[in-house]
Formats: sequence, structure tokens, C-alpha cells
Amino acid sequence: MRYFNLYRLLISVLLFASALLHPSIFSVLSPDIGHFHLAVTSLYLLATVFALIGTYRYRQRFNLQLSLQVIIDILVMTVLMHTGGGLRSGFGTMLLVTLAGAGLVGQGRLVSFYAASATLAVLFEQSYRTLFFDFDAAGFFQAGVFSAGCFAVAISARLLARRVIANEDLARQRGIELKNQMLVSQRVIEEMQDGVLVLDRRSTVKQHNPRAGSLLGLNDAGECLLTEYSPVLAEAFFEWMVRPSDDPILVRGPAGVVMLRARFVATESSGRDVLVFLEDMGRIQEQAQQLKLAALGRLTANIAHEIRNPLSAISHAGELLLEDRRSEGQGRLLRIVLDNAQRLARIVRDVLELGRRDQAYREPIRLREYLLSFVEELAFKEKIGVDTVQLEFSGDASICFDRSHFHQVLWNLLGNALRHSQRFTGSVRVRVQSARLSDRVEIHVLDDGEGVGDTQREQVFEPFFTTQSRGTGLGLYIARELCDANGARLELLGNTPGAHFCITGRSEGCL
Repeated sequence: MRYFNLYRLLISVLLFASALLHPSIFSVLSPDIGHFHLAVTSLYLLATVFALIGTYRYRQRFNLQLSLQVIIDILVMTVLMHTGGGLRSGFGTMLLVTLAGAGLVGQGRLVSFYAASATLAVLFEQSYRTLFFDFDAAGFFQAGVFSAGCFAVAISARLLARRVIANEDLARQRGIELKNQMLVSQRVIEEMQDGVLVLDRRSTVKQHNPRAGSLLGLNDAGECLLTEYSPVLAEAFFEWMVRPSDDPILVRGPAGVVMLRARFVATESSGRDVLVFLEDMGRIQEQAQQLKLAALGRLTANIAHEIRNPLSAISHAGELLLEDRRSEGQGRLLRIVLDNAQRLARIVRDVLELGRRDQAYREPIRLREYLLSFVEELAFKEKIGVDTVQLEFSGDASICFDRSHFHQVLWNLLGNALRHSQRFTGSVRVRVQSARLSDRVEIHVLDDGEGVGDTQREQVFEPFFTTQSRGTGLGLYIARELCDANGARLELLGNTPGAHFCITGRSEGCL
């Protein structure tokens, strides 16, 4: 509508200028009645100015505004056509342009009304000319053809407008669907556990998801070269450019800490961008380890149920035979049988306890009071001095944990620390630290032993791994599983110089 009125304003300005410069060689109006033309074009210029202002200020009664503008154009062009000598003056063409514009922006049957109004105006002008001037049959024929053209132009413009509007609605709907799909796809990519990069042929990182940013240390400052963050991956990318392949490759991440599996996929984009999928091999191996341990746990739990009763019978029979022993050698053999039966019973008990790890009833445990009583109990059972285990507190911290689970975890950790320590005063230290800006609390268990070797660090949490001849190898594994069940984390830190374990749990929100 605004563009249509800008066109009308331009026409009115040109007509006004032609009348203002009359008589002139550039004048397109009749040289006989210049003052009349000047008055008509002046009024037409004012009408188009007010109409243009109305489209910006008064956004109501669209059909009324358009109808008034079209009627004004029909009247002005008919008057100018009459004074210019009829259809031969060329002003009829301006009427066709007006009808075409009205057909594009108009609605419904109003378009036919505009064409009918233009037809009546042209026929009235021709009839008036015939009554007061000479009769011209050819003029009536031209007027009839022109009237048919008015309907054809108006209706064709309206049909074209309807098609344009339908395509516009379809494009808008497709745009909304595409936007929604892009938002969903972007959300999926952001939540992916694998890193995703978009590279151009010069190894410029055009896009990446948060996981790729954490794996490679990328920032969000914009496009950057891959060589600035991972030269090894960039070199592998250039090699793939020379010899494309679908096979993944293994590369070291920044600082050589993380092993990544990279896969390059070409796209059909205009820039021939390349997708790079990055997988953390450590996470994949950890998932495989968890699956293996879960399967092993189910298997051992089933076995434990089956061997519990026969084991009890063996122990009971051994105790009866030990009471009726007839020689020292027979008693020694029976003691070996009973010791191993007790070891098997301890393994069965640990495995069954592991099967109940999900039955956790977390509650806030005040660490100062709990650890003081726990160390006294440990010192009594292990027959050591109370000062062998040294407690260090920073504030009055508490942890959300199942009380029986927490007791078993601490018993395993402190029992291991005592076995590997020198058992002097302060050989085992328990340090409690609470974070200031978060709801996390850390419990560090340290000893003054030889520490954990580099070859054993990856195996200490695996089930049935032990360096003791009488150990079951389930203590640390069960401790870590119980921590996971209570929303905590158990990890082995560096030697200081002995072993250094850390429990990180929540101090609030025991749900």
C-alpha cells in the first residue's frame, strides 16, 4: 500500500510540474487550458500526500482508504484524458497501472468494483464527447476494448496477488518450521556427549558445540584456526583432505592429556564445509568398564546367593571337626579350611552388600562428632593409639550420606591407610574441607606409606584387585560404588608421599 502511494505521489508530482511549467516543450498537457490543469494536478498532489501520510499514521479501514485513492485516480485521470483528447492522450494507460496496483493490494470483490468504476468513467467521458462534439464510432470501439482491458488487468493482478499471498504464507510457515527445527537441532548438538566442529577447507573453526570447546579448549570469540588449539588434529585434517576416508583416527588432545577419536565427514554446503566428530576415548573406556563391572556384579551376586548355604555348612562342619581333632596336623588343616571359609564368607557378604547399594537413605551427618567417635572405634578394634589417626577440620561441615554406607566407606579407606602406614603418631590424616562458594565438602584421607604405583593407579578401583594375600579386592570398589549411590565421588589423588584419597559430597539438599 505504501509503495502504491509512493508511485501515485511520483505521478502527481510529475503532472503538477508539467502543469506548472506550461506552456513548455516538456508539457504533456493540453496547451489550451493550462490553469485548469494546474488546479486539477495541485488537488491531486495534495490528495496523494494526505493518502501517503494516512498509510503511516492511520492503520485502520484499509479498504476505505484504498477505495478513496482509486476513485480519486479514476476521476483525475478521466478529467485529464478528456481535456487531452480522449484515449489518444495516453492517460488511459495510467488508469490501467492504477487498477493493477489496486488489484495487487486490494481484497475480494472490490477489485471488480474498481474496474467497473474505471469502465463507467471512460464510457461516460466518451458519451459526453459524442453528445457535445463529433460522433466517433472508432472512439467507442477503443473505449470498449479499454474497458475490457480494465477488467482483465484488475482480475489478473488480483489472481497474481492471491498466489503471492499464498506463497508468502507458505514461506512464512516453512520459515517457522525451519526455525523450530534449527532450534531443536542446535539443542541436540549442544547436549551431545561428542564434540562437533564445522571446519572450512582452510581448517577455520566456523562453529562448535560446548563439548568440542571443552575437549579442545576453544573459546567463543568467533572463527579461529584449528592449528591454534590442536596442531595434531589440524594435521590429521589436512591429511584427510588429501586422502578422504570414513575411518576414524586417534589423536591426542591439547597438552596430550585426552585421547580423542576423530571422524571427518564432508558436507554438501556451498562452502564445502567439513564436520568433525570428536569422541573422548577415556569416557568410552569408562562406559565399557562400567558395563563390564555391572555385568560382573550381577553375576557375582547370583553366585553369592548360591554358595552362601554350602559355605555355611562347610564352616559349621569344620568347627565341629576342630573340636574333635585327634592330631596337631589335622587341627592345622582344619584351621586352614576355616580361615578360607571365613574369607569366602566375607567376599559373599561384600558382594551382597554391593547389591543393596541403591537402598540409600541419605541424611546430614555432622562430620566433627561422627569422625571423633569413628576414630575411637577404629583405634579400639585395630589396637592402635587414638593419636595415630589425626583429624583436621575447617569449620563445622556436614555431608549428606547414608550412615551405614558412610561407615563402610570410611572403614575401607582408613583400614587401607593403616595397613600401608608406619603406624606412628599422625601417620594417617583425615582432613575435612568445605567449599565457600558451593555446597560441596571434601574428606581427604592420607597416609605416610609408600603410596600407589603408577602401574596400579588404574586398577585400584577394579573388583578383586588386591596386593594383599588375604584381601578380597572388593573394598575400594565397594567404597566407590557406595559413594556413587549417595551422590558423592571417590577418587585417588597424587601421592603425598603416601596414598591420598578424596571423598567429595554434598553438604546440603539430602533428598
